Amino acid sequence: MIWSRTRYPFFKDVRRRLIHQSASMFLFTIVFSNLLGWILDDLIFKSHNGGHFSTDVFITSNSATIFCTIMIIAVYESIYFMNELKNSVEEKEALKRESLKAQLYALKTQVNPHFLFNNLNTLTALIPDNPKQAIDFVQQLSKVYRHILEVQDEKSIPLKDELDVLKAYGFLLKTRFGNNLNIDIDVPEDKLQQKIVPLSLQLLMENAIKHNIVSAANPLQINIFAENGHLVVSNNLQVKNQLIESTGIGLENIRNRYKLLGDEEVIVAESGESFTVSIPLIAK
Repeated sequence: MIWSRTRYPFFKDVRRRLIHQSASMFLFTIVFSNLLGWILDDLIFKSHNGGHFSTDVFITSNSATIFCTIMIIAVYESIYFMNELKNSVEEKEALKRESLKAQLYALKTQVNPHFLFNNLNTLTALIPDNPKQAIDFVQQLSKVYRHILEVQDEKSIPLKDELDVLKAYGFLLKTRFGNNLNIDIDVPEDKLQQKIVPLSLQLLMENAIKHNIVSAANPLQINIFAENGHLVVSNNLQVKNQLIESTGIGLENIRNRYKLLGDEEVIVAESGESFTVSIPLIAK
């Protein structure tokens, strides 16, 4: 039973696990029950009622054996099922709490005072020199905030919607950093109706800005593209000398929200030159 649970641990494999487990247990039990019966009845006690393999003894013995085996399987499987159900419910509730925390974190990331302060400073600089661009900046800033409020309760949204807002977010960053920041988005049309966890791309781009140097001497390049059923966000690695190490909360929140939606995992890869995060695209 332990081997079967290890070999077939997932809910989709329950039928296969029960078939293998029950068949092996019945085979083992019947073979050894009859072997033991033959040793006891025929060899040791030399029964005078026809021995173990007489019709009545054989049927009675094997019926009792099969009944006991069924009861044992039922008891153990019931206990196992209840434990698995309890664990599943607890895990689901934990993931829901993580999802809520993730959504709250994503919201705070975009509305925190630093984000607002930086954008207001950029807007202040634009108003006297370029009023038209200042108007565009306010419109894009409004689009980002409106999107956050609209999707904060959603588990997934179309990739097209997320990319539309990401472009608005990218516009704010490009206005602030100028040519020191390059953002390249290359996603084919046929991928746009697939779904993605909301605010994940903004979190990843925000992390790239927060943890890397963005300057004329060291421009930051962020590439976003589709590959092998994932959306990939990659940036060249030029880490800031930070006094406080990154907590990785943003990435962990994205991972936990994906756990609510399926088995596919968020893939993180770091080399000496780049940092890459691949998040699964969810079929429509």
